[in-house]
Amino acid sequence: MKSPVVNHQATVRIKDLLLRTYIGIKEEEIRNQQDVLINVCLTYDATAAVSYNEIESALNYRTITKQIIAHVEGNRFALLERMTHEILGIVMEHNAVAWARVEIDKPHALRYAESVSVALEAHRPE
Repeated sequence: MKSPVVNHQATVRIKDLLLRTYIGIKEEEIRNQQDVLINVCLTYDATAAVSYNEIESALNYRTITKQIIAHVEGNRFALLERMTHEILGIVMEHNAVAWARVEIDKPHALRYAESVSVALEAHRPE
């Protein structure tokens, strides 16, 4: 009996990655690091990972996370939009990623608000 061909589209979520960086345009923001909270959601074809149960067959989200950490902690950003764009670019550099959404929160950026966030998404043409 022949097994049906099944594609396993996996969703990976990197939740609440809390980092410190220079973000903003005010003098105080330029001088002092602030917290940012990064959330990444991505999809990829996990058929090989499901079939072979080997790390080489899976998307290495640990590598992606390390790249995000190095980029955010090693740079300065004027705008949350630009930081979000650059992190999305890091995620999409991995050819296995079919779609990704990055949302970055800047806690207490506005008076009386818990945070302000910017979200961007991208997908690979089929």
